Amino acid sequence: MGAMTSSPPSRAQVRRWRQYLADERAEAAVYRDLAARRTGEEREILLALADAEKRHEQHWLDLLGPDVGRPVRGDVRTRTLGWLARRFGSVFVLALAQRAEARSEYDDDEDATAQMAADERIHEEVVRGLAARGRNRMSGTFRAAVFGANDGLVSNLALVLGIGASGASRQTVLLTGLAGLLAGALSMGAGEYVSVRSQRELLEASRPGPAARAALPHLDVDANELALVYRARGMAPDEAQSRADLVLASLADSTSSAFGVPGSDEAAPDVDEHETVGSAMGAAGASFCFFASGALIPVLPYLFGAEGLVAVAWASGLVGLALLGTGATVGLLSGASPGKRALRQLAIGFGAAAATYLLGLAFGA
Repeated sequence: MGAMTSSPPSRAQVRRWRQYLADERAEAAVYRDLAARRTGEEREILLALADAEKRHEQHWLDLLGPDVGRPVRGDVRTRTLGWLARRFGSVFVLALAQRAEARSEYDDDEDATAQMAADERIHEEVVRGLAARGRNRMSGTFRAAVFGANDGLVSNLALVLGIGASGASRQTVLLTGLAGLLAGALSMGAGEYVSVRSQRELLEASRPGPAARAALPHLDVDANELALVYRARGMAPDEAQSRADLVLASLADSTSSAFGVPGSDEAAPDVDEHETVGSAMGAAGASFCFFASGALIPVLPYLFGAEGLVAVAWASGLVGLALLGTGATVGLLSGASPGKRALRQLAIGFGAAAATYLLGLAFGA
């Protein structure tokens, strides 16, 4: 247990314990709200996390005793997370919950038990695992969307600023920006389609052929080439022979896979890899739409009649806000710091645009 003395707790301790109690209650509610939007194993895992938070809640209740007082509100971050969980329940909420578990103060608080601090570390890994499922399901399309938006923002801002700095008229800059938008969006969409389609075809080519399953019952048990299949996949000779013997011995089991046994991990990677890559059409559509939406932003000031340094300032400001947004979004989804990712995105985007603007000034001069 934490440090419990015979002397009454100080006011600072009571305030801290009450806040911990409120936060534990709020976190348990977050997990229950997330569980309400899911079924099966994910729902059970989230409810188990809520029960664990109840154990922590009881610890603070025991310490507070008669000083528990009126319930206080959880901190702003936990309340915001709860609001998002009740309305969305998406992978972004799980990513935020992962960061919330990582911020636990129990490691440095003498009134919390070592078991509670360890629980928080494990909770972070559990939530990370749940979030990873959602990340895998959306990573292909999300990657195309983020890359498309970022490329549209940076490339078209650089194009517009470079042409504008050369002294071209507003109409020329506007036409150039719109042409860059359309050409870039079509190029990004086509490129993503070809890329994802090719990757899926390569993964499909690595899967066992359907004829192999039919051949298994007819293999010579004493001299068969099934072990060579496993050796070709990187297994040591002895391990490959053991796996081949096990597969042949399990042929009577109708659940056996073409080159594996029940519970083997060989079929799963194919499914996970395809899920992670995403669909070619989905990636192409996301890339096209997000590139176009990103590329439109630096053109907006010129569409509304601005020109010269005023248009440059507006375009740069709008793109800067958008870059901060895309960077923060990537940070949230990956479980990293949204602020650092946002600033990194801003620095990269403005660096490329500034270089092009300076080139435009040089050529214009």
